[in-house]
Amino acid sequence: MRVVRALFSRRWWWVTLVVLALMGVLARLGVWQLDRLAQRRAANAQLTAALAAPPIPLNEAWADYATLAPADVPEDLANRDVTLMGVYDFDHQLVVKLQTLDGQPGVHLVTPLVLDNGAAVLIDRGWIPDAEYAAGQRFDSAAGPQAVAGYVALTETIRRRTAEAVVPTSPNDEVFRVDIAALQEEMPYALAPFYVKVAPTGDSALPAEIAKEIDLSEGPHLGYAIQWFIFSLGLGAGYVLFVNRSLRQEEAAAAPRPPAAA
Repeated sequence: MRVVRALFSRRWWWVTLVVLALMGVLARLGVWQLDRLAQRRAANAQLTAALAAPPIPLNEAWADYATLAPADVPEDLANRDVTLMGVYDFDHQLVVKLQTLDGQPGVHLVTPLVLDNGAAVLIDRGWIPDAEYAAGQRFDSAAGPQAVAGYVALTETIRRRTAEAVVPTSPNDEVFRVDIAALQEEMPYALAPFYVKVAPTGDSALPAEIAKEIDLSEGPHLGYAIQWFIFSLGLGAGYVLFVNRSLRQEEAAAAPRPPAAA
């Protein structure tokens, strides 16, 4: 009780308030990390559900997604398996630059697949090395209706100062992101609000299909939360010990000393 009274005495009260405020900030950081952990677990649950769900037949289910804007596509649709049938439009093929595979530089070939209803889905057919691209290889010989099995990828936001840097203006134009809203302006047909990456088949031929990026770990958030809570409690305990030691030192200094021996 003596220490508690001292903490709120005229001498120490303002320091106590500062310490309590700092403890609150540290504890809030711990709560924030717990919130991040909850978000990560929710995202993992969405991903697990998407991986377990049956493929969506896009030709039949087109009406379910045709009216969605790219930014409004539910996040839980990412990585969902899909199947579709259509004809590749190589005249509007895109080349996504600055892509790597196993540390090698290259590009992705993204080709519109025109469905029987006249709309199209952008298909990321896979990666080819820069050397193949520089040599003029476009792997554009597939003719007639093509059956595609893949998984959904969400639109990517343009990270350039101007849209002109990534919007195609001619066949095989080079882009840096698959921003569907920007690309739609240059396409002669309606695009799906997401694009599809071709699922790996185990074939070593180019283009090399890209496997799903699966990470179901919970990240470092729980450890960080515990760390912040320890910092908060440690600050409070250290302050109390400091005040208690100061009081003892003052009491020892004020205690009467025995008279010196004659």
